[in-house]
Amino acid sequence: MTETTIGIGGAAEGTDMVLNIGPQHPSTHGVLRLRLVLDGERIRSAEPVIGYMHRGAEKLFEVRDYRQIVMLANRHDWLSAFSNELGVVLAVERMLGMEVPERAVWTRTLLAELNRVLNHLMFLGSYPLELGGITPIFYAFTEREELQRVMEEVSGGRMHYMFNRVGGLKEDLPNGWLGRARQAVAGVRSRMGRFDDLVLGNEIFRGRTRGVGVLAQRDVHAFGVSGPIARGSGVDFDLRRDEPYLAYGELRDTLRVVTRAEGDCLARFEVLLDQTHNALDLADACLDRLAELPPGPINQRLPKVLKAPEGHTYAWTENPLGLNGYYLVSKGEKTPYRLKLRSASYNNIQALTVLLPGTLVADMVAILGSMFFVVGDVDK
Repeated sequence: MTETTIGIGGAAEGTDMVLNIGPQHPSTHGVLRLRLVLDGERIRSAEPVIGYMHRGAEKLFEVRDYRQIVMLANRHDWLSAFSNELGVVLAVERMLGMEVPERAVWTRTLLAELNRVLNHLMFLGSYPLELGGITPIFYAFTEREELQRVMEEVSGGRMHYMFNRVGGLKEDLPNGWLGRARQAVAGVRSRMGRFDDLVLGNEIFRGRTRGVGVLAQRDVHAFGVSGPIARGSGVDFDLRRDEPYLAYGELRDTLRVVTRAEGDCLARFEVLLDQTHNALDLADACLDRLAELPPGPINQRLPKVLKAPEGHTYAWTENPLGLNGYYLVSKGEKTPYRLKLRSASYNNIQALTVLLPGTLVADMVAILGSMFFVVGDVDK
């Protein structure tokens, strides 16, 4: 008796397929390329290919003076422009040993938290969109517009505010602005329940995200992952609480560090949403304090040519997407000798090399979107 097997062709051999996601793809939040090696529908390995948006900002820092570099640093995470500026001016002020007026400290803290809400609202709307839910993005942009209005009034910019200066802020707040900002914060808070009900209450969304893309704590530490991504894996660290800067030391009773133990896509989204609620509370606390402060300066007078003394320093901040660090080296000139930027998204995106292998291609978009990154913050 003879048996003959026919009709299987190339399926008799195992063949890996290489799939490129991007560099232009809706779920990559910019010009990012993912090189995936697939075994059927399962991902065997993943390599983020970066550099498509690289503009050499760190080298440009070296030929711009300390006023001009604020504009360059403003742009790498285009959803967190005010926070980006903040890290640069804090580093320069530390080199100069400069004390910033109290009014500027509290105003910076307020605007940093409003910027945090603006950043998070974008991801709270775009992430459900990537999973097929279109409605939340409209609500997110409605709330963003209300806060953008007060940010534009105070700074003149809608995305790139250019409001920080070495020694304080560009100018004082407009008359009546605190009241309008308080109304905007209250309005946004009153409607944040839409995301709790519409997104977290959606069984399809929960089904696509619960238990998917689990990031272990050991990988968080290994890759230097920070921000909401790290706290979604149970890493209880927030620079605003653990190494306070600006006015955060006086906001301990209001500041709430949100964590989840699961480490999956759902946990990361929940952390982002809870963090948005807390940022609105912090903004209210700053508004209360600013209303109590007597009139005073908003900045320090600077010499026409600003030079930092010879030496080096490191300043870091809890940006909306995670830890941002600025290592500044000065030779006593009006331009930095070296200014190295440690951006949150660069480290966070590297974790995809351990997060994606073993998962299904169908879950790739859910995992990628839950990393909440901006490609400009990766490439700088």
